[in-house]
Amino acid sequence: MTTALFLEQTLNGLQQGVMLFLMAAGLTLVFGIMHLINLAHGSLYMVGAYVAATVTRASGSFTIGVLAALGAAAILGMVIERLALRRLYNRDHLDQVLATFGVILTVNELTKILWGPQALFLSVPEALSGSLEVLPHTPYPTYRLFIIGVGLLVGLGLRHLIVNTRLGMLIRAGATHREMVGALGVDIDRLFTAVFGIGAMLAGLAGALAGPMLAIEVGMGEQILILTFVVIIIGGIGSVRGALVGALLVGLVDTYGRAFMPLFLRQFLDPAAADGIGASVSSVAIYVLMAAVLVWRPRGLFQAYGG
Repeated sequence: MTTALFLEQTLNGLQQGVMLFLMAAGLTLVFGIMHLINLAHGSLYMVGAYVAATVTRASGSFTIGVLAALGAAAILGMVIERLALRRLYNRDHLDQVLATFGVILTVNELTKILWGPQALFLSVPEALSGSLEVLPHTPYPTYRLFIIGVGLLVGLGLRHLIVNTRLGMLIRAGATHREMVGALGVDIDRLFTAVFGIGAMLAGLAGALAGPMLAIEVGMGEQILILTFVVIIIGGIGSVRGALVGALLVGLVDTYGRAFMPLFLRQFLDPAAADGIGASVSSVAIYVLMAAVLVWRPRGLFQAYGG
């Protein structure tokens, strides 16, 4: 295994981890403060991808497409929260799961009506379409480096929001002392809507950034949602720092497993068998990681709102 290959796969893992962080950060905020299990979070990711592709094609600007995706996901998230989810905060988690699963089905059908059943494809922006040499003679796609940078900036921004702003103070207080915050005159319903909108916007950003790398299709949000829940469990429910650390761990473990496990098994098996077994083993590696973390720290790596 060469240094260049290891570095390339490390960057791939970081890029995957950043995408998972954008999804997990919003979802862990919603669960941490509202105690709401929102399976429809992946639908906001899908809508962000569709809106980004549509607006980018119409305007010719990827930046405008991303901004439109942020706005559309935030608005849709707040509408869903006000119309469907607000009545579920004090209900059993099973009711929340069933209701948000219904939201998934509804958004999927509306997406088919608006965009049709066929997949959309979005090209990488021209300014980010090249490669940069991270090591001599080791080029790496500029767009993937851009995603890593955006994710880290979002992480710093969220930390500042939660630790140093009045809204962050209310989010932290509302997660543990909801009745007291309401008694002090804070509009809890408006706070919940704002938090849900922030989480939806992050999911929309993830979908917009994923658009140039994936086929944009109905149901794409459900594919990333399971990994997102794994990230939250590993990092600790309600912790943005935990979401970042958990996402990077999952991204690296998944990428290393898929890249290097078949190479390792080829030392003992024929290539076809090694590739098949390696793919199967690597696909469960993140769940083994989750189990190991839960044995060590049953509440995850970090406590809620630890930064």
